[in-house]
Amino acid sequence: MNEIATFAGGCFWCTEAIFKRLKGVTSVIPGYTGGTAPNPTYEDVSEGATGHAEAIQITFDPSRIPYEKLLEIFFHSHNPTTLNRQGNDVGTQYRSAIFFHSNIQKEIAMKIIRKISEERIYDNPIVTEIAPFTQFYQAEDYHKNYFDQNDTAPYCSIIIGPKIHKLLNVYKEDVKDEYKK
Repeated sequence: MNEIATFAGGCFWCTEAIFKRLKGVTSVIPGYTGGTAPNPTYEDVSEGATGHAEAIQITFDPSRIPYEKLLEIFFHSHNPTTLNRQGNDVGTQYRSAIFFHSNIQKEIAMKIIRKISEERIYDNPIVTEIAPFTQFYQAEDYHKNYFDQNDTAPYCSIIIGPKIHKLLNVYKEDVKDEYKK
């Protein structure tokens, strides 16, 4: 039986490109969550007034890729120590957040953060928000599969390309065969 995970780790073009490549992931939808305004648009979220984060909603088969592995890759694919920022993307819409769908997901997320903190993987403290999932609004169609459709665009080749390369190097056994190069 499939489960859902909802993560925010900066620009959703980056996170979608990473998580759609994983074995056991059946879909990744970019969108907005964690805010107060109903039916936000990209422009609304970009202005930073809605409280929403750019996020992805992942449908996955936990018998093929456990939630713990998704979290491991999530923490490895962005900087969870910068508040409301990923690189040059600045604002609450780019925050690091895990929106849990069950108490089990919440407990696992808190356990992983404790473990990473104890291992001192990062020089600075993890600032990833852990919040209950409330509502997810799908992004406009032009945001879906953005990297795969625009891989030569400067943002994609400079920012997302290295993240994909890192994924292929570190998590190659978890990547779907069609994405291995």
